[in-house]
Amino acid sequence: MRQLGSWVAGVCVGFVRACVVVVATMVIPAVWAGAIALGIWWGAANPWSWLAPVVLVCVGTLGLSRPVCRTVRFLVARWTGTVIASGYRRPGPVTRLSTGYWWNGFGYERTSRDAVMDQKLRLRWSDPANWRDLRFAAIVAVSAGVVAAVPLAGVAAAAFGFGRSGLAPHLVGVFGLVVAVATAPYAWRPVEPVAVRFLRASAAMALADRVDELTAQRADTTVAQAAEIRRIERDLHDGAQARLVALGLSLATAEKLMDTDPDRAKALMREARVGAATSLTELRELVQGISPPVLNERGLIAAVRAFALDSPLEVAVSADVELRLDPPIESALYFGIAELVTNAVKHARANRARISIALDGTALVVEVEDDGRGGAGARADGGLAGLGRRLAVFDGTLEITSPAGGPTRVRMMVPCESS
Repeated sequence: MRQLGSWVAGVCVGFVRACVVVVATMVIPAVWAGAIALGIWWGAANPWSWLAPVVLVCVGTLGLSRPVCRTVRFLVARWTGTVIASGYRRPGPVTRLSTGYWWNGFGYERTSRDAVMDQKLRLRWSDPANWRDLRFAAIVAVSAGVVAAVPLAGVAAAAFGFGRSGLAPHLVGVFGLVVAVATAPYAWRPVEPVAVRFLRASAAMALADRVDELTAQRADTTVAQAAEIRRIERDLHDGAQARLVALGLSLATAEKLMDTDPDRAKALMREARVGAATSLTELRELVQGISPPVLNERGLIAAVRAFALDSPLEVAVSADVELRLDPPIESALYFGIAELVTNAVKHARANRARISIALDGTALVVEVEDDGRGGAGARADGGLAGLGRRLAVFDGTLEITSPAGGPTRVRMMVPCESS
């Protein structure tokens, strides 16, 4: 009985999905059929009757091709879990110049709204993905769309046969019902391989997107390095450098007072010794902020455990393996974990956190979870977006799950080979 119920559910779900695929893939051919019917209807009365159908076909095809492709991507991802990247060109930033005009990457406009609209139009019509969408709209209709229409045709034949009297119509109805029931669980499935084959971005488009991504990552890395250099310079200038200058002055003064006021000279030397110890501590902290010694000597897991001991949160660290990675990967993951825990303290008001490090095939997966108030998101100019870009340098990914009220769970994944 359970198997029968599962089979019936599969037939029903398959039939509904087949109907959805037919509607999504046949909308453009429906526009074509409507245009042809309109031309035939107007043909006898107006010699220019062909113009309206041609305009309708062109406008309808161009206007519906991208929505059809987006719908198919959504359906394939929802039903099969296969994510197909769109590959569309992304708009760049719109910048206001000192002259008051707005530059959108193509030209100058008087207002930001005009600049954005002009940029969208130029990208929309200059994007090579338009030709891919047009090709796919035609291919999917005569392939996956036709196959998905088989159960609907079977239902139509069954309704036609059972609606008439006689043996032959009833046989047609039985045959149509059998066809509909037998093909319903499978008729929608060809949409996935067709979409993967013809809707995925071409090699040239993927290469261009990768070049843009690497250019953005290089810019982010340059900005991050410049900011880190400025931080180091500021810390040295305000901390250790100032103390060393004061230490030099104290030693010079003590040297002058050594013969005339030995007690005062000894006091100055004691102060200089304290200042030297403080400077040494600050330099050690600065070096540890650049690259923690435990990270270099013992690896990522030991460094994370040491960080957890010094954290104001109650942090539990679990690692199912002991591994060593390339130093740049370990550094990126370590400071990513440190940033996530710091955010949990500063913004999420968390009390506890959990860090897990594990190998998943050929990838290292790091999960950081806290019991804070949630609501975290990767804003374009935020720290989480910057963390995602830093991981992308190593072909890594960042996934954030943070519903309102918590908990917040961040998953970092970096392809790697442990040593």
